[in-house]
Formats: sequence, structure tokens, C-alpha cells
Amino acid sequence: MGNRKRRMLISIVPGELIEVAIIKNHMLDEYYVEMLTHSKTKRNIYKGIIHNIDPSLQAAFVNYGAKKNGFLQIDEVHPDYYIQKIPLSSGQKYPPIQKVLKPGQEMLVQVVKEPTESKGAYLTTYLTLPGRFLVLTAGKEQIAISRKIEDEEERERLRIMMNEFPLEPGLGVIVRTVSQGQNKTTLFRDLQFLKRLWKKIKQKALSLSPPALLYEEKDLAFRAIRDYLTTDIMDVWVDNQEVAHKIEGYINLLFPRRKNMVKCYESQDMDLFQKFNLTDQIKKIFSRKVPLPSGGEIVIDHTEALTCIDINSGKISGESNFKQMAYKTNLEAIREIAHQLRLRDIGGQIVIDLIEMKDKKLIQHIEKELKLCLKNDKARINVGKVSKFGLLELVRQKMGSSAVSNIYTQCPKCGGTGKVPSIEWRAAQVLKDIYRRIQLADTPNPLEYMLEKELCIYLLNNKRDRLLELERKFHKKISLEAI
Repeated sequence: MGNRKRRMLISIVPGELIEVAIIKNHMLDEYYVEMLTHSKTKRNIYKGIIHNIDPSLQAAFVNYGAKKNGFLQIDEVHPDYYIQKIPLSSGQKYPPIQKVLKPGQEMLVQVVKEPTESKGAYLTTYLTLPGRFLVLTAGKEQIAISRKIEDEEERERLRIMMNEFPLEPGLGVIVRTVSQGQNKTTLFRDLQFLKRLWKKIKQKALSLSPPALLYEEKDLAFRAIRDYLTTDIMDVWVDNQEVAHKIEGYINLLFPRRKNMVKCYESQDMDLFQKFNLTDQIKKIFSRKVPLPSGGEIVIDHTEALTCIDINSGKISGESNFKQMAYKTNLEAIREIAHQLRLRDIGGQIVIDLIEMKDKKLIQHIEKELKLCLKNDKARINVGKVSKFGLLELVRQKMGSSAVSNIYTQCPKCGGTGKVPSIEWRAAQVLKDIYRRIQLADTPNPLEYMLEKELCIYLLNNKRDRLLELERKFHKKISLEAI
């Protein structure tokens, strides 16, 4: 593969599923999934209308065409939408929402966070349109350079270049990481494309009544090329001829000198991921436990508010080796955690429970190693310090194509807890209910009791004496029926 050691694989089931895998040295490096049957709205732009305003939440609920109204906080409202100017008191960042917005008011909103079963989508009026090299910001007049471009000379070159480009009032630009090393013509072409797109959105907004969709984000196959295709990717394999042709046209615009980059995979013997030995690697993404080279493991658990990652050590041969073992296992775990955060697209607050270490230099090295491993992650991440309790906290931006969140649903048995009551406990609850009902005067004889098959068999095999005792005591028959 030469210097380019990564490949992009795009697998498609038309109308159902898009999977994108990026492999490095035959190992899964990034993995994204989109179920086409589940409509995605993140980054979509709508013309909405305010349904109601909640002063206690300092938020407006906006009807933008979804089942549930979107949630728009005051800090996501551009001042251009204020119906009147309100002087701010000392220390006040924003005016009271009930004084600057009103029900029935129309506005352009963008989905920042997908709606859930219990909550509507999180909205903003600060709109962004991503291109290949630039992001156009409507409502923020800025020239911002990606923080991942660290070379100061390159940052200054890009900043000077962007300041030479014409921008209308109210528009700004964020220069993406992939712009590093690009020439003026390439960036200008991308900016012109985004400006034309923004013009179309504004024209559409004038002609449509709310709620209305104005801009729909592209599907994962297109976004993968736009957002994840870097210069170190040597080729792109696609298992759908029609999509491969479209992607090839787009890539030829981006990389005119790199011909034959797209490979259409048409073999019927095995699917694309099997060809590159990815099937088992992808299965591991959904495992709660991930093994480490030295025998330890990390255990990933998700709660409502945060993700907890516990590090378990392998076998310890003597107390004298504990310090070395703890450091080695923590180091392996930190590297794997950085990989898993990216693979699983774990967002929000993350708490890592390290194996206890007392050496401050080793602790600092662990913190430094984690930051280094997270450097190539496209998400925004803030990493804290190891606390005196051995906990390392970080916050990661969720990118939105998580395989775990797209594929898994809450278990109807356990309700998402991962545990169900023991059969002994459930049997005791049945006996308790039978005891209550058999005493009632109007209870029929026999008392027919419906319950699941497994529980029915357990009661008949293990609690028969107790059932017979109740029959004798209350002179009524008990009939258990499995459903």
C-alpha cells in the first residue's frame, strides 16, 4: 500500500442500509452505519414556526414538521429574530426569551441533535452548511480555522487566503482540517458552491409556508467521501455500481490527479466486509467487554447521563509487579478506549476508572497518551485530569453515525437495565397474588392463573407443595396455564 495505509469500504443494501468502514493495516479503524428506514434529520434545515414559549426553560418549542416540536434555547436564537431590543442587566448574556420571541413567529432552524422517544429535536438558528474543505456559517461572521491544524504558518496562510474571498454580511467560514495544504482555487470553488447552496435555501424559504424542509443532509455514502476521505486513503471500495459511479464523479472533482480510486466490488462469493476480514471485527463493536493484549479488559457501560469505562487487570504475579502491571494495563486500556470511542461514536460525558496508580509521573504519562491517541478523532473532545480516586473524565462530541445507537434498541424485558428479576422472585410474586385472590369470596373455583411458560414450569416443579397447601387451606383448586 506504500505510504497510504488506509482503505474506505462502502457497503449498501438499497433503500435499507449504508455501512462505511475505514481500515488501517487490515484493522478496523472507523465504522459508521445509517439505517435508511430511520429518517435522519440532523443538519437538516427547516422553515419552522414557534408553537409556544416556556419562560421557565428559557426555550421555545418550534413546529418544523416532525411529530414532536423542536427545542430551541435562547442561546441558540440569533438576535435578528428578536422582535424587540431589550437592554441587558449586568452579568446577563441573553434577554428573557418571552420578551424577544412570540408564538406564531417564523424562523429558519437546523437540527443539531436528533429527536428521541421522549424529547424533540434540539434546534439552532445558527445555520451551517458543510462542504468538502469549508463550512459556511449563516449568522456568524467569522473566519475560523480548525483547531486540528496546528502549524501556525499554515493557519496564517489559510486565514489570509480566506480574508481575500468575498463574503456577504451575516456569513462566515470555518476552514476544515482537510484544507491543510490546499490552494486558493480549490478553496474558492468550495466556497462558491456553498454560497450558491445558501442562496437556493433562502429562495426556497421565501416561497414555502412553515413547516417546510429547505435543505436535507446527504446520505452516509456521500458524507463519507465529503467528511472522512483523507489523502492517506489509497482507494474506495463500493459494492453498488450506481453509487460507485456517483462517488467516482464526486471524487474526480476533489482529486482530479488520482484516477481509478473507486473500485466497484461485484463478487457474489462473499460480501465486501468478508473479503477484508471485517465481519468479526465489527461484531466486537457491540460487545460490552473488549480484551487487552496483556490479559486485561475494558468494560463499557452506558447510563442515561454518561458512559462508564472500567479497566480490569489480568493476572498479577506478586505484589512487587503491581505497579508495573497497573501502568501497562492502563496504557493499553487508554489506547483501546480512544479507538472504541471513535468506533462506537460514544458521546457526552465519559468516566474512565483506571487501575490505581500513585506515581504522579506515570499518571501524567497516561493523561498525555490519551490526548495523543485522541488527536486523530474528528469529534471535539475535552480531557480532564486523573482525580485522586483514579477517575479520568472527558467529554466527547457525538458525530451522529454511531453503529450502537443505530442498531440497538432497548430490551423489552429489562427496560435497558441489563438485568431482569430472578425466576425465584417472580415465582414469589405469583404466589403472593394467588394468595390474595384465592381468599376473595367471589374468586371462581378453580382459580385459573395465566403466566409465561418458563414461570409456569418452575412453579409446578418447585412450588407444587405450596400450591397444594393453598388449595387445602381455602378449599379451591388452582389451575396454572402457560401462555
